[in-house]
Amino acid sequence: MEARRAGEEIERELLILTRHRELGTPRGVRAGAALDRSAYVLLSRLEAQGPMSIPEFVEAFGLAASTFTRQTSALLDSGLVERALDPAGGTARKFRVTEEGRARLAAQRAGIVDGLTAVLADWPADRLVRFIEDLRRFNTDIERLSGRPWPRNGPPPAAP
Repeated sequence: MEARRAGEEIERELLILTRHRELGTPRGVRAGAALDRSAYVLLSRLEAQGPMSIPEFVEAFGLAASTFTRQTSALLDSGLVERALDPAGGTARKFRVTEEGRARLAAQRAGIVDGLTAVLADWPADRLVRFIEDLRRFNTDIERLSGRPWPRNGPPPAAP
């Protein structure tokens, strides 16, 4: 298959994949308590990388500072992050995940893992391994082209 046709097929499948939001709604979580996508992504990045400043978010994601000012303000207001001094001694204030933020992130992640586990229950082990390897390569190739790698220190975070 040529690269252009593959790109068209993958685009369609990614579009369909992104509409399956119910996969990530943990059982027993009240309506409206689930994290929105931007909160989930920012909390996950803070968990993986540690405290970050607005300029570091801009560099990591390639979006405008105003975007992160709004998003971090919402996270602060909901008690999911807090401001902290730069652990490296710099003058910039950084954001770090609170215990509430960690708990909500862990609950959401557990819901996503539960949903994925159900979807993949009938997949043979060799297909699962290949799918993970292919998806990781796909992501790391995108990161290489964009110059914005996602931190992957050690194994993926464990569900609670």
